[in-house]
Amino acid sequence: MKEVTIYTDGACRGNPGPGGYGVILQYTREDGQVFRKEMQAGYRMTTNNRMEILAAVVGLEALKTPCRITLYSDSQYLVNAMTKGWLAKWQRQGWYKDAKKKEKAKNVDLWKRLLAAMKPHEVTYRWVKGHAENPYNNRCDELAVESALDTAHLLEDVLLADLMKTKKPCSSRNSLRRHDVSTMAGRPSGRPAHFIEWRS
Repeated sequence: MKEVTIYTDGACRGNPGPGGYGVILQYTREDGQVFRKEMQAGYRMTTNNRMEILAAVVGLEALKTPCRITLYSDSQYLVNAMTKGWLAKWQRQGWYKDAKKKEKAKNVDLWKRLLAAMKPHEVTYRWVKGHAENPYNNRCDELAVESALDTAHLLEDVLLADLMKTKKPCSSRNSLRRHDVSTMAGRPSGRPAHFIEWRS
């Protein structure tokens, strides 16, 4: 089974507000050749957590054959949901975060899509500190921020848009939540000499 590494990150202005995700898929062949693929997209009205989940979904859905995957994210919401049994509990309780209080879990549409995307694969989730020394996490941050700021090409997060019809969006204040635009400079250092773009 092919071993693939996926790095993901999400960004959002205002939360909810304009947001985006960034994904890197990387695979090293037995002969040492490294294949890498970057993906990104932005949404007009979304949340940081939705972008974090969607980044993982997009990365997994890009794989055409069953793989053994290590997925790195700086989102404790995503990683803890998968590694601490939160998601399994919500699912058992009929997608309630707290069944007794009738508190519904959020982002159920994306959690269901993530579970479906995981089915063919063996997936291990790892938390990585954001805005630190991991060049691939930093690159995903750049892609996410870039997408959130690309106002000419923002997509619609349809389910959230329906929800927001009854809620007043928060002000973005022209700043990216948890993200410093200064991190947009530069790509990951130490690119392998035998780098080849992954075209799946």
